[in-house]
Amino acid sequence: MLIAQAQAVATQAQAQDAPKPIVSDNKLRIAMPAFASDPFFPADGSGDNGIDMDLARGIAAELGVEPVFDRSAVTFDGMVQKLTSGQADLAIGKLSRTLKRGRSILYSRPYAMLHQGLLANRVNLARVTQGKPPEQIIRDFSGELGVIEGSSFATYAATTFPHATIQRFAGWNTVIDAIRNGTIDLAYRDDFEIKKLMVDDPSMTVVARSITLTDKVDTIAVGVSPANPHLAAFVDLYLDLARGQQVLNTDEIIARYRQGSKA
Repeated sequence: MLIAQAQAVATQAQAQDAPKPIVSDNKLRIAMPAFASDPFFPADGSGDNGIDMDLARGIAAELGVEPVFDRSAVTFDGMVQKLTSGQADLAIGKLSRTLKRGRSILYSRPYAMLHQGLLANRVNLARVTQGKPPEQIIRDFSGELGVIEGSSFATYAATTFPHATIQRFAGWNTVIDAIRNGTIDLAYRDDFEIKKLMVDDPSMTVVARSITLTDKVDTIAVGVSPANPHLAAFVDLYLDLARGQQVLNTDEIIARYRQGSKA
């Protein structure tokens, strides 16, 4: 009787000491936007390749669980809401780190570091600068500035360009259209997306020019549920050990994009 009780106590102690699974139900729930952002992730249902797709699957594989993608978010902030509502464990989708988002979610270390940038309508920019170098007047810019609703740049805009009139658009294509027809003077996004646009459509150089804000960075990281700090620590460990602390820059990402577009 005493032996049986001792064995039961030992078994219970072992169960209590056993490491708890980092995620439940043998699944890693990953929020990713429905739209595409090559070469990070494709549009929902259009493929399996991309920097973020590979990252998500790699983390899941090291955890020994199945990656389950939730592609219902229509904005970057929508991914964050998936985390805060408990509907996702991770948000992986070219997600910028911001202080505002950091109040409600956890972040991994950055795995990509971009510069912030501007796409300027050439005619409007010439009117604003009046022959002066754009870099001299850009921070005091008081014209029409376009951003994507629900993006980090919609948050940055008021601080970086306090005198500008901010126009919010549903998507990047509508921002580009507004630059083309001159209804806005500048578009505000990371320099990778602006350079990628010039690769895709060289005719844009006729109506627009790009400006890189070299003193402003946009760090891309994995968003993690605030309820799971162990998972956040594991993602950092994965980036350190499996990825060798690699932090991609704009030139490396553009090179991968060019390679993919030729395939």
